[in-house]
Amino acid sequence: MLTSAGWLDGELQIGDDGKIAAIQGRLAAAGDAERYILPGFIDLHVHGGGGVDIMEAGRAAQHVASTHARFGTTSLLATTMTAPREALQAVLAALGDASRSRQPGSARILGVHLEGPYINKGKLGAQPDNAVEAAMAEINHYRSLAPISLVTLAPEVAGHMEVIRELSRQGVRVQLGHTLGSYEDGVAALENGASGFTHLFNAMTGLHHREPGMVGAALAHAEYAELIPDLLHVHPGAMRAAMRAIPRLFCVTDSTAAAGMPDGQYKLGSQTVTKCLGGVRLADGTLAGSTLTMDQALRNLVEIGVPLASASNRLSLYPADYLGVHDRGRLEEGAWADIVVMDSNLQLQRVFLEGECLELVNA
Repeated sequence: MLTSAGWLDGELQIGDDGKIAAIQGRLAAAGDAERYILPGFIDLHVHGGGGVDIMEAGRAAQHVASTHARFGTTSLLATTMTAPREALQAVLAALGDASRSRQPGSARILGVHLEGPYINKGKLGAQPDNAVEAAMAEINHYRSLAPISLVTLAPEVAGHMEVIRELSRQGVRVQLGHTLGSYEDGVAALENGASGFTHLFNAMTGLHHREPGMVGAALAHAEYAELIPDLLHVHPGAMRAAMRAIPRLFCVTDSTAAAGMPDGQYKLGSQTVTKCLGGVRLADGTLAGSTLTMDQALRNLVEIGVPLASASNRLSLYPADYLGVHDRGRLEEGAWADIVVMDSNLQLQRVFLEGECLELVNA
């Protein structure tokens, strides 16, 4: 098992309160074990799953949380799409309710990742064309509806540096994304309190040796950034370069309603997307989120040469630390018993959600 002290060969006990009561064992190398016990995965960018999109409001988030639990995600941030104010208010009200308690068999919804509408109209990616300039009064209203833990915005848009400073002062994480901003814009945003980058490399200005762009700002200065390791959004070579440059780069799925579902058409916010050949795209071919699950993300990282412990940290420990959540994302006494059990091929066998054992049908 991968504990805060390193790899141990031993046993872990779960208390009646759903937390880890004791860990016993001897230090060991990862090696070729028959079974691996790892911290549960924490996904900070989830738009949907199981045929349901977060923007559908109602009980959509609970369905999405139960879908991703089957793939080892034990906690997540429900992620919105750029949308008109009325639609955002409706979904945030529903997410406020969903985040108050964890339903049996579901991942814990830690809060909301507000991805847009405060992005650059020239770098929408798969976001609908409803981008607007940020205003703190509006954001504070949204925060009264749901616990917004993370906001993605474009720093070069007028007034956004002031918003970054205020959100940072309030303890909200700010990520830079869907941006046409320069290297200098990225550096200034980090100096004003921004803390990360949304789906690094995608929907942002790229790296050029005379114009380093937003990617250059991330590689040169970031402590944290998120990246989609589905092997479609980012080439493995670029992934490895980012992991060498950014000490605590963590991985997300950016999953859509198509995750865990067969090929076909699904909703992503107000848009229709098509799942085919392992990806999700708009009608014009633009990548539109992913079908990735966190267990597959782990396998992909290991496949490109990332050691298992490092891969696990990028799916559990680093996202937990980024949010300032110190009782998840790690196997240690007193932490929540959010645990995944995998076989020697890194196929899921069991998932524990705050101590609740989720038996997997196909395990």
